[in-house]
Parts: sequence; C-alpha cells; structure tokens
Amino acid sequence: AINYIEDHPFAAVLLDMGLGKTSITLTAVADLLFDSFEVHKVLVIAPLRVARDTWSAELQKWDQLHHLTYSVAVGSEAERKAALTKKADIYIINRENVEWLVKHYAGRKLPFDMLVIDELSSFKNSRAKRFLALKKVLGQFSRVVGLTGTPAPNGLEDLWPQVFLLDRGQR
Repeated sequence: AINYIEDHPFAAVLLDMGLGKTSITLTAVADLLFDSFEVHKVLVIAPLRVARDTWSAELQKWDQLHHLTYSVAVGSEAERKAALTKKADIYIINRENVEWLVKHYAGRKLPFDMLVIDELSSFKNSRAKRFLALKKVLGQFSRVVGLTGTPAPNGLEDLWPQVFLLDRGQR
C-alpha cells in the first residue's frame, strides 16, 4: 500500500478500521517528502476527533515518522489561523472546516501540494458545502489520497463523488 501511494499520484486505501491506513499513508508521505522530494506540504482532512487526536498519535507512535512535523488546525478561527502559519510538513484540519480553509486562501494558491482525505466516504454528497469547496481547489494538488473502510456505505451511488475527488475531476 505504501508503494502504491508513492507510485500513483491519485490513490485510495480501502481497509477496515485498525488495519493501518494512517501509518501506511504517513510512511508514504515521509518518503515523498524526504526521499523523492515529490511533495513539500501535505494537507490532511479528517473527522474532528481523528484530526485532533489520531494523526498526531500515529506520528508519535512510529519511529520512522518522528522526523515529520505537523500542525493541527482545529478549534477557533484564531487557533486555525495560527496553526496554518506554523512551519510544518503536514497540516491537519477537520472536514467541517474545509469550506473555511478554501475561503481563507481565496484568491491565493493553497500552500499544499498533496491532499489526504481521511474517511473519504464523508465526501459522498456532491452537493455538500465541503465537497463543493474542495472541488474548487482540487486541481492545485499534485497528489490525492483517499482513506476509508466504507467506500460505499449506502450503495454504489456514494462512490462517484469520491472517485471524482481522487481523480481531481479530470474525467
């Protein structure tokens, strides 16, 4: 899975909860940042608890990830802005703040070149505000990785918006 993420700029990791999606992705990110130098800054979008707790815990848990720096942009607007100004390799934001993030950088290029969407299935509604906001800036990412254990929780119709995000709307 690590090699697949590294070899494919648009990838999905579809594994059940607890099977290592986060550590797999972070290991690939570390390689892309510091071995091949293909990316410079990574944006992770995740559910609030996962953004606040899980990603930082995984970064601290694994020896091969200790050199990665990160900033968690959750909380009040002032806290999010402060987190975005910190120097880091990885910036983690909760999915409820995607629309705010896009507005925050309105008229400017996003400083991130890789996007990781943790729990990709939470972007299954192509009319939702967070989906539409992300759609506006999707082309700015050279790499997109989607993570989920439930790609089609309510049926195949839930897959199309997720595939669109992974494909950056290219087709």
